[in-house]
Amino acid sequence: MGPLLTTKLHAPRRRRGLVSRPRLIERLSRGDEAALTLVSAPAGFGKTTMLTDWLSAAAAADRSVAWLSLDARDNDPSLFWAYLVAAVRTAVPDVGAGALALLSSPQTPAEAVVASLVNDLDAVPGDLLLVLDDYHVIESAEVHEGVAFLLEHLPAHAHLVIAGRADPPLPLARLRVRGELVELRAADLRFTAEEAAQYLTEAMGLALTAGQVSILDTRTEGWIAALQLAALSMQGRADPTAFLADFAGDDRYIVDYLVEEVLQRQPERIRSFLLQTSILSRLSGPLCDAVTGRHDGRETLEALDRANLFLIPLDDRRRWYRYHHLFADVLQAHLHSEQPDAVPDLHRRAADWHEATGERAEAVHHALTGGDPEHAAGLIELMLPTLQQGRQEATMRRWLAALPAEVLRVRPVLSIGYAAALMVSGLTDGVEQHLRDAERWATRTPGNGRDPRAPSAEMVVVDREAFRRVPSAICLYRAGQALLSGDPAGTIRRARAALDLAGADDDHLTRGPAAGLLGLAYWGTGDLEAGHRWYAEAAAHLERAGHFSDVAGCTIALADIRLTQGRLEEALRALERALRLVTPEAGPTLRGAADMHVGVAGVLIERGELDAARRHLAISRELGEHAGLPQTPYRWRAAMARICEAEGDLDGALALLEEAERRYAADYFPEVRPVAALRARLLARCGRWADALGWAGERALSVDDDLAYLREFEHLTLVRALVARCAADGDDRPITEARRLLDRLLTAAEQGGRTGHVVDGLVVLALAESARGQTAAALAALRRALTLAEPGGYVRIFLDEGAPVIDLLQAVASSGSDASYARRLLAAHGSAAGGSAIPRPRVEGVPTREPDGLAEPLSARELDVLQLLGTDLDGPDIARRLFVSVNTVRTHTRNIYAKLGVTNRRAAVRRAQELDLRARAGDRPGHANGGH
Repeated sequence: MGPLLTTKLHAPRRRRGLVSRPRLIERLSRGDEAALTLVSAPAGFGKTTMLTDWLSAAAAADRSVAWLSLDARDNDPSLFWAYLVAAVRTAVPDVGAGALALLSSPQTPAEAVVASLVNDLDAVPGDLLLVLDDYHVIESAEVHEGVAFLLEHLPAHAHLVIAGRADPPLPLARLRVRGELVELRAADLRFTAEEAAQYLTEAMGLALTAGQVSILDTRTEGWIAALQLAALSMQGRADPTAFLADFAGDDRYIVDYLVEEVLQRQPERIRSFLLQTSILSRLSGPLCDAVTGRHDGRETLEALDRANLFLIPLDDRRRWYRYHHLFADVLQAHLHSEQPDAVPDLHRRAADWHEATGERAEAVHHALTGGDPEHAAGLIELMLPTLQQGRQEATMRRWLAALPAEVLRVRPVLSIGYAAALMVSGLTDGVEQHLRDAERWATRTPGNGRDPRAPSAEMVVVDREAFRRVPSAICLYRAGQALLSGDPAGTIRRARAALDLAGADDDHLTRGPAAGLLGLAYWGTGDLEAGHRWYAEAAAHLERAGHFSDVAGCTIALADIRLTQGRLEEALRALERALRLVTPEAGPTLRGAADMHVGVAGVLIERGELDAARRHLAISRELGEHAGLPQTPYRWRAAMARICEAEGDLDGALALLEEAERRYAADYFPEVRPVAALRARLLARCGRWADALGWAGERALSVDDDLAYLREFEHLTLVRALVARCAADGDDRPITEARRLLDRLLTAAEQGGRTGHVVDGLVVLALAESARGQTAAALAALRRALTLAEPGGYVRIFLDEGAPVIDLLQAVASSGSDASYARRLLAAHGSAAGGSAIPRPRVEGVPTREPDGLAEPLSARELDVLQLLGTDLDGPDIARRLFVSVNTVRTHTRNIYAKLGVTNRRAAVRRAQELDLRARAGDRPGHANGGH
């Protein structure tokens, strides 16, 4: 992130002679009890002035105040949140380090940044007021969504104040109903007759009669900007009667009329200064001198400030100012009307000054506004590395889209930058054309000494180091395109070409992504060893470059590959190592930490270590989704669903998988274990094989399909559903079809070294043979599965199948040969070797025998809901606490009422107390008030 303008972070100082408005101060002070104070009115109604007056009182009351003045460039979400965090840090310096770290990570969602900041603010004592001025300039839906998220989660001692010309697209109605909104609008801000009289006579020093004040007040309708302009027009007049007569009878737009009046009364030197400097969003003495060609900028600004001529100081030392927006708009209109030919040159001078002082973003703005695209293009090219590092893709796209096609087409570095900004933002239209534009020049040699501002049909290069990387970058982005289009061979070819064209071995940010694309391509084709090798190389380059959050993302792939290969211990070690990288002992937790805990939990679940897995999921949840990658929400729910299933809460598991499917976020990873397939497996296991086969039909899966690694998990799920159908209705035909597909799947998985899938297939084969009554064949398949599974420590892959596999394990355990692992699994299940009784799935801390008087046991998830029914939480709050939908909570609640024999919430809680159910739910590890 480049340097931020500190002048945007200063609240304007309280002006001299300000009219005291206690009625408004009292209204604003009610905001101490609300999440949002909204000040919404057209320009010129004194919004900023009133807020500065109120904030002076707030400072005296020991409340921390953070201020941010917004402009159109803050529509870039990364820039907006960087400024907002910086504003908060001016008031509370010790917060926001984690949020700033997240902003430097690729594709960080706004919610992640906001959540990190909110967590910091929650620990800060004392009240904080955060003011966002001129919010009407924000048009970005992504920014609005982030601000809405901020409002929803603000700590009670933090309050947001938004001032602008229009209502923002935020959930104002919901806040209003909750009593969390204080509003001031134009009708509130207008001067009363008494305030107008005080302003005109005391602040502006006019000697007016009550009748004259009444004329001004009536004509302006209390509009403060118009009153100020009228007062400025009247200053120095011996007799204001003539002015008042014209003013009262004039039908022209009031501000145009009054500004013209004010400008006509200024000396030509001041009038010229006002018009020429109106193009500037911020004014300082040296900048004004550069634009006007004079040497009195500082003195003139100070004189304008003393004269109350719509100049607002932006810092405590009065070095930087801005014009009132309404005044600036009219000044610019006069400038374009009177001196149109001078405008481009004024912008050119401003651009040159900002470039010389290192403020390239301001320079780009003036170069584009002043019609100098060549200058803007050169500046943008030099800024690309900073913009990319700061994740300001929105700014890049906006600037590059503003350049004429003929300017962009001859600049290969900018063409590559445009392609990168589009792809990182998930956009593909236009990428190939920009790559072709760059490709035309990739083998050329940049000329020497050509003015980069001059239009040219020849290649233009400003950043020569970036130009040297153009050939490898073209290959890299084409490899990414090929991957997205499902062309692994093309991905591999182009990624290898990118590596061949890359610079030295320390060119980590070229070699790392290229190696990662190779890893993804090989992984997607089923060559897991090659995929792991290349992805490990990508992680190593990214680690050396210090991109630790990206290393965490790579580690998810590395662990997934090792799990598929049956190498659980290696997967666990990789995840634990990455976890240490993103949770350093010194410094903030980095993005990806939540995912590492979910990954560790996944391995532990597979090994049957449910308590330890639950602890990791609880930590992940405490860190929050802001500490995770975009896939965290669905991965967390999928992992928790496995725990629910292991504990016998099948309804809870299905609900979590439904939520996971809704929260699924696609990325470059191959979808090798779709959530819908996980849900179909669970449906098949709990007897709903028809629903599972319905899913298979929707996916167009059949037993005669050609095999591909990307559908291997789904095909194994189809076999499960067919076996479940046979076990339910005794029809052998589905088994025959399933065996034909399963034999092919096992052969392919064995040849590909995918031991995890082999074990999975062998368990299904054992179930299939058992369903056919072929016990010897079933035991042979199971023994082979046990032999392959034991080195990795697989547990749940067997136990999740329930009674059919438990029966087979007991037979293996009683056979005396190679029975040790079977006995270990039975011990994990809680069954005695050789016994015939299979207990129902047990929830730790809850007795297996149901209390007297309870006709049907409550599931683990129903116990969670029951625990929360005894609190003040409503249905939506309970749904959020349990990470399920409101409809799921309603279903659980109906089931609870039916099982307890009650009809309402209060009776359910009372009945649960009689049966001591709530205590047992509360004692269960990971219950709803803890890690669940």
